[in-house]
Amino acid sequence: MADPASYRPAAGELPTGPGVYRFLDPQGRIIYVGKAISLRSRVNSYFADPATLHWRTQMMVRTAAQVEWTQVANELEALQLEYTWIKRYEPRFNVKYRDDKSYPWLAVTWTEEFPRAFVGRGAKRSGWRYFGPFGQAWAIRDSLDTLLGVFPVRSCSDGVFRSARSSGRPCLMGHIGKCSAPCVGRIEADRHRRLVDELCAVMGGRFKPALSRFEAEMAEAAQAQEYERAAILRDQLAALAKVAERNAVVLPDGTDADVVALADDPLEVAVQLFQIRAGRLVAERSWVADRADDAELADLIEAFCLQLYGGLPAAPSDPGERRRVVPPQILLPQLPPSPGVLAELLAAQRGGPVRLHTPQRGQKRALLETAARNAAQALALHKTRRASDLATRNRALTELQDALGLPAAPLRIEGYDISHLQGAQTVASMVVFEDGLARPSQYRHFVIGSVESNDVGAIREVLLRRLGRLRDEDRLAPAEDGSRASLIDADSRTARRFAYAPALIVVDGGAPQVAAAQAVLDQLEIDSVALIGLAKRLEEVWRPGQDHPLILPRQSEAMYLLQRVRDESHRFAIAHHRRRRGRSMLESLLDGVPGLGEVRRQALRRHFGSLKRLRAASPDQIAALPGFGPKLAQAVVQAVAQEPAGVVLNTATGEIVSD
Repeated sequence: MADPASYRPAAGELPTGPGVYRFLDPQGRIIYVGKAISLRSRVNSYFADPATLHWRTQMMVRTAAQVEWTQVANELEALQLEYTWIKRYEPRFNVKYRDDKSYPWLAVTWTEEFPRAFVGRGAKRSGWRYFGPFGQAWAIRDSLDTLLGVFPVRSCSDGVFRSARSSGRPCLMGHIGKCSAPCVGRIEADRHRRLVDELCAVMGGRFKPALSRFEAEMAEAAQAQEYERAAILRDQLAALAKVAERNAVVLPDGTDADVVALADDPLEVAVQLFQIRAGRLVAERSWVADRADDAELADLIEAFCLQLYGGLPAAPSDPGERRRVVPPQILLPQLPPSPGVLAELLAAQRGGPVRLHTPQRGQKRALLETAARNAAQALALHKTRRASDLATRNRALTELQDALGLPAAPLRIEGYDISHLQGAQTVASMVVFEDGLARPSQYRHFVIGSVESNDVGAIREVLLRRLGRLRDEDRLAPAEDGSRASLIDADSRTARRFAYAPALIVVDGGAPQVAAAQAVLDQLEIDSVALIGLAKRLEEVWRPGQDHPLILPRQSEAMYLLQRVRDESHRFAIAHHRRRRGRSMLESLLDGVPGLGEVRRQALRRHFGSLKRLRAASPDQIAALPGFGPKLAQAVVQAVAQEPAGVVLNTATGEIVSD
């Protein structure tokens, strides 16, 4: 950590006009950008007594090593320049606003004399009826507003209700016909409760009884020539039908069911729940939780079902509420280890039979797949938010520094992984994390050309190339005059490739891979870069020269960051290997096609892009390309339909299964 006084601008050096300032760390990276009407006043405020600064500002000024500024003509130009720099450099200390998401529900205060319907969030109260949660607050509020015109139940707070009762005057909702005004005695408690019961039935997906009643009453009113009442009933019927249309039918057989899907990784698990009542999707919700162990998917499903449905008391005070919470059918991606026992437990909770089912086809299977996609999206969104949270990233870097005994937090981490097919077509990946965030623009691929086809030899080659380039460009050691080579190319004014030295290297593997990487560091005489290996089996952290691995707490932010680095390097390596493998397979299959020269091959590659898409093409689609005819197109179809020698392909994906 730097002392802010060491880089504070001299008195009178800062201009008094508007401009944009930026704080840079010791490596020259911009970590904060701000604008000011008076640069002198604003920048000097950062160098006040640290005790008077916010903790986040304290961390920023202590992380920085210098401050620069640019004066502009007016505040508008300052705002535009600030936006441009923030977008370009993505400074780690600039706040990034993101919406917090919580799920609203519709509550009915069933235990009160005059139950109230309202949309809310937070903890639930015993005895009240709840519907939801819902994905969008505006949707349920709009639906409730429409339903109050059909079922004019009380929706005001207790304070408004008491005030209206004491004054003898109803509130606005009573005047416009969206409340039956029980506060002034316009409706008895029993009749008001019947309205509330009908509202609950509709929110539970049971629209037919209410629709039938309104249709019958409208017909009776028209037959009795009560046309004004018939018109009111007609409008109420249309409003109810509108709400019914919003609750789309997803299961036409009128099934009551819950759909549960999961998406998991070694650290976390996301669960998506769809609540289907009378065939309609009435509520949906997702959860993300930390994984405490390496439990299988079936065990995770069982634990979730117990937590979701196991919170009800043993003696139900409201059997109807219990049946609404626990449906007769639960659709799962995989049955739990003891499905019979769990079904029996849930049946006791529900007061009726419960079936645990894994659909294999049809609409229920499609619904389960939709829930699975939502769970995967929820997990990805959670990871994005967690990785983007500044406090979480700082905690991860600090924990990593303490666990590895580093002199400073590893602000730049590089992860390496190897991918090959039985030693053939070996490639490597390098991914970069700066300040705990992935930097895809700095990722690199390596094609391994050495005769050593194992992971250890490949790790040695890729690090020799990367760190050798770094040493040759004099990125690690200062020059004789004490200066460092510029990180910016003098001609192009852009950052040099591999310009920054990593603070920490993470290789995918255990002690052998770490030993090979350390040998490269020793060979190049590099001692300022830390090195670890992360083994997949038990998530062990291996360090050079250590006989035993370091075990980090599974729930620590440091472990979460290391796993993200390892998983991202693995993903990047696999993706590159598949692309190269697909191109080489396509070339080998097309070698024997007579009349197919390089120009026509390029046309095939540009148009179809992959072997999978080319195999799915018909002869007519190939013949439509420039330079192709029916005979040549048929020859191409026959060639790509063959399997390369020694290779077994998944015909659905076009990918290699084994060799």
